[in-house]
Amino acid sequence: MNSALEWQKSTFSSTQEQCVEITEHAGQILMRESDDPGTVAVTSREKFAAFIQGVKAGEFDHFAQ
Repeated sequence: MNSALEWQKSTFSSTQEQCVEITEHAGQILMRESDDPGTVAVTSREKFAAFIQGVKAGEFDHFAQ
């Protein structure tokens, strides 16, 4: 993986040590946990957008309990 990638995390986790980071590379969305940067999940922009819509709609809230 290209070490020059610029990873972003949510502004809601500004002081958190463990958070999800994302970047884009070669038309794909890459995601990783900040505390495990060597493990990277890759998805398409479309699938990532659908995931974000699901999060905003509360589709995954039952997992937090």
